[in-house]
Amino acid sequence: MTALLVRGGKPLTGRIEPSANKNAVLPVLCATLLTDAPVTLRNVPEITDVTRIVAFFQELGSTVAWDKDAKVLEIDHSAIPANAKATLPQAMRASIMMIPGLLHRLGETRLEHEVKGCTLGAREIDPHVAVFRAFGAEVSQTGGEIIFRSGASGQPARMWLEYASVTTTENFILSALTVSGSSQIVNAACEPHVQEMCTFLELCGARISGKGTSMVTVERIGDLTGADYTFTEDFHEVATFLALAAVTGGDIAVRNAHPEHFMLIDRTFAKFGAEVRHEDGWSRLEAPQQLRVEGNFTSHLITKVEAAPWPYIPADLLPIFIALGARAEGQMMFWNKVYEGGLTWHTELSLFGAHTLLCDPHRLITFGGSRLAPATVTSPYIIRVAIALLMVASSVEGESTILDADPIRRAHPGFVDNFVNLGADVQWVK
Repeated sequence: MTALLVRGGKPLTGRIEPSANKNAVLPVLCATLLTDAPVTLRNVPEITDVTRIVAFFQELGSTVAWDKDAKVLEIDHSAIPANAKATLPQAMRASIMMIPGLLHRLGETRLEHEVKGCTLGAREIDPHVAVFRAFGAEVSQTGGEIIFRSGASGQPARMWLEYASVTTTENFILSALTVSGSSQIVNAACEPHVQEMCTFLELCGARISGKGTSMVTVERIGDLTGADYTFTEDFHEVATFLALAAVTGGDIAVRNAHPEHFMLIDRTFAKFGAEVRHEDGWSRLEAPQQLRVEGNFTSHLITKVEAAPWPYIPADLLPIFIALGARAEGQMMFWNKVYEGGLTWHTELSLFGAHTLLCDPHRLITFGGSRLAPATVTSPYIIRVAIALLMVASSVEGESTILDADPIRRAHPGFVDNFVNLGADVQWVK
């Protein structure tokens, strides 16, 4: 068990250069399996899932050089033998996005039934199976494994998703690039990290139209080439450090090359009385004297933050706003429309003295204004929840402990170091 010891009550101030988005890096790594040409990736974070994928590539026979200090990863899959066997790593959800590339290369791959990930709720595999079958793959089950085999002849496909799933959309795009012709997906996910994967694939020669919208058309023309690509800043991490300024009464600026993604995020901060300013490639939040929930014009309704697929507020960011709700004066409803297990951790907030009410698996109300005290709390295996608990602990004077805080390392290398550089007193303990 890895824990964080936090001595809170200090306003955090300074400048931060955030890491790349895990949710962009992992699908791009999976996408490299579609080409035999060398690929260079820059600003690659040293996080758990990247390490696992690199190890898997090396087991397959790929040539991989990773300069962790320079954050540069060079990959060449041309030496993977055609008879290589591939059972995908079970410990991460991203494994499922390697299936298109492995089917393209090897004709077969296997996946254990229980693919791990954050404990947010049910993460079904059926939409992915539908995608692979649409492109001609055969999918079967035996024992504890799902076996994927490429069909006699792949063909373009058109699909209309029931739900705008990020990984299903990414798997459709990757699968479309294993066949000749034009394929189209309707109700596609359009998150910034999906757009970033598309940008990388375009550099490799893919023809993609509609990225950033709900209707995406994909066409492969010849073999994909290599690319030299630099990942942009993680908008989750940008928003998280801005929220740290708000919750601790501090003043933090974060490098941000894409402020155009922040209009609704800025509006959500404003619901707590906090203003975000974007200037010269930086986003800054100088905390107000007191966080206070903005009242509705329709006065009999509670002000709310709704999380759903982009362009809504991302469900991954909801915990950091819940942390603000625990500190702010007034009532706020948080509505997670994506995961049924995304709010059960609210009981940990009560250990700090926060007043919350879980209305149902998807809706939570915070009643702010209570005096909070230091506490020992336990994080579920959800990245942003561990960070939200750390945020609350940092805002409370005294010594708190966040048990099972290790999920932070899945997405944010050097997060605690950045935290300390902002003036926090926090350290990892066993």
